[in-house]
Amino acid sequence: MTALSRPDLSDIHPGDWVDRRLPSGWRPYTRLARLDRPVGIWLTLFPCLAALIQASHGFPVFRQLIVFSLGALLMRSAGSTVNDIADRKFDAHVERTRFRPLANGQFGIRRAIAFLIVELALSAALLVFLSPYTRLIAICVLPLVFIYPFCKRFTHWPQVVLGAAFNWGMLMAWAEVTGHIPPGAIVMWTGAIAWQIGYDTVYAYVDVKDDTRLGLKSTAILFGQRGKACIGLFYAFTVALWSLGGWLSGMSLPYAAGMAVIAAHLAWQAWRIDLQRPELNFRLFLSNILTGVLLACAAFVGTW
Repeated sequence: MTALSRPDLSDIHPGDWVDRRLPSGWRPYTRLARLDRPVGIWLTLFPCLAALIQASHGFPVFRQLIVFSLGALLMRSAGSTVNDIADRKFDAHVERTRFRPLANGQFGIRRAIAFLIVELALSAALLVFLSPYTRLIAICVLPLVFIYPFCKRFTHWPQVVLGAAFNWGMLMAWAEVTGHIPPGAIVMWTGAIAWQIGYDTVYAYVDVKDDTRLGLKSTAILFGQRGKACIGLFYAFTVALWSLGGWLSGMSLPYAAGMAVIAAHLAWQAWRIDLQRPELNFRLFLSNILTGVLLACAAFVGTW
């Protein structure tokens, strides 16, 4: 058994809560929306919560928390559906993804498109609770959501587009709370893109052999054996940009302590990366949920 054949590296885990608790007709939809793999939801949500806290300079309004949390869930699910539709033929030849519903033929393309329309309609319904300016900002992310799955065909930097889309909620949070997007918010968002390039490159090393064989591109393929240093560099950019963005946003001294903790955590990740051990890289990728939690906590203590 190869490293990528290990069950803990596969996207689908037979016998999990989806198989045990859900009706058979619901299971493909649940897996298509990645509800069985919620790491992406957390990685989308926590930077958005940090932006809400910074923009509110304290605990956000409860209604905004609910709307942005649901938005993170729905848009990440819609983005995953778009990705699986676009990549279904490639996914069938990648060990980690070959059991996804569209890749293994369990789910038809028409049903997937219909499901995507429902996801986007539910996401659009949330716009009713936002200001007209925030609605406009929200609509602007849609091209990125649909372009991203095709980026790996023609550029080694698909993570840039993914990072911009994944963290778009940070810009929306500032637009909703303050009515504008200040320079500090843009710097924080840019830092989140650098963070995503770093941790998604870690993730890309899990698939690097399959992607190379299929002629796809990624930062992992571009960086090659220099990956450890390059990931560390992007993590350093992340801390620098988040520190500058926090200062521009009026964060207090405890925020700097939070940045120090994040810097230590990301340095630990960069030190632990082993390009020849995909199972370790996968665990390091998952540890970025903690990075998101730390960012939200740093934002909160920075408002004291």
